[in-house]
Parts: sequence; structure tokens; C-alpha cells
Amino acid sequence: MFYWFLKRVLAGPILRILFRPWVRGLDNLPAEGPAIIAGNHNHFMDSIFVPLLAPRPVVYLAKKDYFTGRGIKGAVTRWFFKLNNQLPMDRGGGSGSQASLESGLKVLGEGNSLGIYPEGTRSPDGKLYRGRTGIARLVLESGAPVIPVAIIGTDKLQPAGRLVPKLRRVGVVFGSPMDFSKYAGLPVDRFMLRSVTDEIMYEIMRLSGQEYVDTYASTVKTKLLTSAKPKKSESEKDSAKGSGAAKAKGTAKTQGAAKTQDSSGRDEPESGTESPSTSA
Repeated sequence: MFYWFLKRVLAGPILRILFRPWVRGLDNLPAEGPAIIAGNHNHFMDSIFVPLLAPRPVVYLAKKDYFTGRGIKGAVTRWFFKLNNQLPMDRGGGSGSQASLESGLKVLGEGNSLGIYPEGTRSPDGKLYRGRTGIARLVLESGAPVIPVAIIGTDKLQPAGRLVPKLRRVGVVFGSPMDFSKYAGLPVDRFMLRSVTDEIMYEIMRLSGQEYVDTYASTVKTKLLTSAKPKKSESEKDSAKGSGAAKAKGTAKTQGAAKTQDSSGRDEPESGTESPSTSA
């Protein structure tokens, strides 16, 4: 109920006015029955524009961080995502990822459409990156058709350092359904999973026109964070050199004084003072 209220009354009309979204290929989306909507991912609003333009509800697997926040903000975020047909997804691997897979299979088993981003995370630069094979597991275990989707323009909404998204047109293109029933009954191995995933990513690339990079987006993000460490300015370098030179000079002076004391067996008296008496 809240999903339709949000889409048709509360947020939908406002978003249509602000971003004037356009859509193509709606007839490629099945009117009923399970379907996997696989798209590119450039902005968190991707999960808003696809359901906004699709004629049927779309359940998205969202990162679990949206459901674990603390305080009032965390509670509001969790409430919003749950009522907006979003399910938590664990991207850390192991039992968490298995639970996410089972949640997705449950959605499809109930005859609903499931939205997923094969890249696993948002693109750091607007390019399309290598897909994770979790989507292939969903496809092969559910037997549901895949609807490749290209979300266009969201990579320009919020450049780095900008807090409020720009108001610009956004588009969504639904591609022709992809059928992988040819793999039914065959033993599943990593080569099959990679083949299915790459086939889906190719269709997304063809629809979106993005440059494809055969590397995981998460790997690129890690490298960018590592290389973004602040470098010292020239003045800071000069200051550090000067401080180091002064420290070295002071150390050398101290060592020289200690050497003089050791060679005489006692401290040298200052000018104008007597030597210590040796009499009892």
C-alpha cells in the first residue's frame, strides 16, 4: 500500500517534475511472473527511478548498511527502505551472501520482479565494471528471465563534493528478456556462472553505451581510496627538512660535548670560577 502511495501520490509526481524521466522498452518487462531486472549502478537514486517507471513493483536487494543504522536517522532510513520494497543484501561473502541469495529466490518464487546490480556496488567513474556471479546463481536456480536495464544520466546527478543532486533528465531503457533455460539440468561450475554473468553485462553495456572495464568496481574503489591520501606541500617538506637538519646539528653538538667530557674525566670549569677543591 505504502509503495503505491509513495509512487503515485507522495514522491512520484515530484520526481517526475524535477527530473523529467523518460523510458523505453516497457513492453519488454513481463506483466506478471518472476523476472530479474539487472541494471548498471551509478547513483543511489537508480533504485528509485526504475520502480518509478516500471508498471509493476520491483523489489531491490540493497546493501545491509541501510538497515543497520543507529539513532533516529537509522530508524527512518530502515523504515523507508523496508516500505519501499527493499531487502538487505550482505556483500561480504559467506553465509551472509547465501542469505541474500535465498531472499532473492524467495521474491522470485512468489512471482515478483527482483532488481539487482550485478556490479555489486556503484561505479566510481561512470564506467561499467565486471559483474559478480551472484546474479548467475539467481538465474540458474530460479529459472526466471533476465531483463537487462540501462539507467542513463544518473552518473551526472551528483559529482564528487556536491551534496544536492543536480536537476537533469534521467532515462531508463528496458532490454529484451534473456532466457538461460539452455543451462537447465547441467552441472553448475564457475565457468558457467561467469559465462551467464558476462552475457548479462554485455547486454547492459550495449544498452547503456558505457565503457566496459573487466575489473571489479570494488577493487577500483579501494585503489582510489588508497591513492587519495593527502600529500605534503612544498612548504611542509621544506619545514620538515629544516627541522631534521636542526635536530641533526643539535645531536652532533651534544655528542661532541659528551666526547670532550669523557676525554678529561671531568667537566671543564666555566671562565671566572675556581676548580673544585680536592682537600678534605
